Amino acid sequence: MQRLNANRREFLSTTTSAALAAGLATGGFFSETARASSNRKLGVALVGLGNLSTNQIAPALAKTKHCQLAAIVTGTPAKEKTWSEKYGVKQDHIYNYERFDKIASDDTVDLVYVVLPNSMHHEFTIRAAKAGKHVLCEKPMANTSQECREMIAACQAAQRMLAIGYRCQFEPHHLKMMELAKGKSFGDIRMIEAGFGFKIGDPTQWRLKRELAGGGALMDVGIYALQACRGITGEEPIAITAQETKTDAKKFAEVDESITWLMQFASGTQAYCSTSYNFNGLNRVQAFGSDGYIKLDPAFSYSGIRMETSKEKIDLGQVDHFAAELDDFAQCILEKRPSKVSGEEGLKDLLAIEAIYRSIDQRKTIAVDKV
Repeated sequence: MQRLNANRREFLSTTTSAALAAGLATGGFFSETARASSNRKLGVALVGLGNLSTNQIAPALAKTKHCQLAAIVTGTPAKEKTWSEKYGVKQDHIYNYERFDKIASDDTVDLVYVVLPNSMHHEFTIRAAKAGKHVLCEKPMANTSQECREMIAACQAAQRMLAIGYRCQFEPHHLKMMELAKGKSFGDIRMIEAGFGFKIGDPTQWRLKRELAGGGALMDVGIYALQACRGITGEEPIAITAQETKTDAKKFAEVDESITWLMQFASGTQAYCSTSYNFNGLNRVQAFGSDGYIKLDPAFSYSGIRMETSKEKIDLGQVDHFAAELDDFAQCILEKRPSKVSGEEGLKDLLAIEAIYRSIDQRKTIAVDKV
């Protein structure tokens, strides 16, 4: 399956039409240091005000210890007034996509959170870095591994930090699962089974357009299963065998509907994974060790994650994943330390995803490219 690069005009025209129908200077770390010494929060600019920003990220920002909403960037004029009134964002801190680069002179913004269709991550991460802002980019990092490399290089050149929105890396049950696996609490991990999917609705949405999404269920939610397996093993897959099933050729004409894949790791561990846009209920990860198992079910929801092992059930409480990831990134910026969900982490996922698509296309086992 060939995945394409950005078509920003299509997305902008779509969002603008919806709105009408409804009615870089590179800087140093000095500003962050000043904020830390005065206990001020780092200012966040949200780029893209879709469902995720509206229902998850903006509410999470209100819960953070080290961040606050400082600016918004949207291609939908009708959203400007709504967000301004709800969050007190003043007009001089509201940007559209064309004038985004002026954010370079906005001293209230320390970091940019890119929450756009996948094909736009590359462009706006690079533009944010050139504007002198640190970047938190939603997953998947980009549509291709080459775009990932360019994003990493741009942030390095601008001396800005880059992190990817892998929220589960800050969720206590996921962290505990990785800890138990690393400590061999249930022996050597022999097999992992992981899957995440849902029945997607609106057939006209951008997630079903290859040029904007890069792929379907795999890019959107299958990446969670991939991430979990990499985290549990602490390894990168060396070979992948995958196959795709498509039952609705019209709705899923441009992207994948359902994919299963087998990953092989150098240690001998294997992982059987699945993802789909055609049914609900697939939301789990289970690691089978030589002396027992560890399971999360549900595993990837925003809340309600449950954990059990072959010995006991474990309740570590619930956290706001987005608040946790934002606070961690803010602390990384303030303390000048690398993020554990760096751009390199996002690149590794794309290398595995590309191997999955190549395996489907070529109908054979594919070796995963190295970073």
